[in-house]
Amino acid sequence: MFNFLFGSEENKAWTLSLYNAVNGSSYTDPDAIQITTIKEVMYLGMHNDVSFLIAEEMALYEQQSTYNPNMPLRLLQYAGNLYEKYVKENKLNKYGSGLLQLPVPKLVVFYNGTMDQADEKILRLSESFPEGADPDIEVKVRMLNVNVGRNKELLNACKPLGEYAWLVEEVRRNNTTKDEEGMSSAIDKAISTMPKEYLIKPFLEAHRAEVKGMLLTEYNEAEQMELFKEDGRREGRAEGIIDTLISLVKDGILSIKDAAKRAGITETAFEQKMSTK
Repeated sequence: MFNFLFGSEENKAWTLSLYNAVNGSSYTDPDAIQITTIKEVMYLGMHNDVSFLIAEEMALYEQQSTYNPNMPLRLLQYAGNLYEKYVKENKLNKYGSGLLQLPVPKLVVFYNGTMDQADEKILRLSESFPEGADPDIEVKVRMLNVNVGRNKELLNACKPLGEYAWLVEEVRRNNTTKDEEGMSSAIDKAISTMPKEYLIKPFLEAHRAEVKGMLLTEYNEAEQMELFKEDGRREGRAEGIIDTLISLVKDGILSIKDAAKRAGITETAFEQKMSTK
């Protein structure tokens, strides 16, 4: 959805407005933007939300509805592919003796999830390395909270972004049943009740089916992610219980038979787990 609004040739004026709001700049010509978003078919399944060239900068913008501390790694990979494309398209020789002049990367994540996050936060690749490491590579990503009520100056500076934040908030508020049918109804209601003066309203109405499809996909992906997390939490709790039972067996407090019964697994399976601890 974010890409649909800010990553198309049709809406480059909105992309420019977003860039100006993020950087405090005042560019006025949308044609100064060259969209460079990676398409999935080009790079072995890799694609990003929005990227573009403007002036001497290469902007990479990602929207996230779930907090992801690994965005520096992901954006490093995206940037590598974009630089490769840039070098080829401009017939630059990276093996030559002359120093290449490259656009400056600017990496931004627009966060609109339900977990409470600061208005602005810097994510660093070095946080993924062992403590005390001295890495030769660093990547900084600026994460901006674009939920309603957060970063008010930013959302006011870019009206389409503020309106997008309103849409997301309204869909959440209207989705009372918390299922796909309720989500579909909530999207229709949000678009219909959106103030007439909103810039994105005609665009959303003209592409209602596509908008609903994208928002439903994002909703289902978020739901699936929560299920994976819950499965992980359950597995973690189960492993913790088994570790405790193994300790009790090793201390002679429980027999393997009793411990396996409490863990809900066979004695053979319990013995196999003991052998790996």
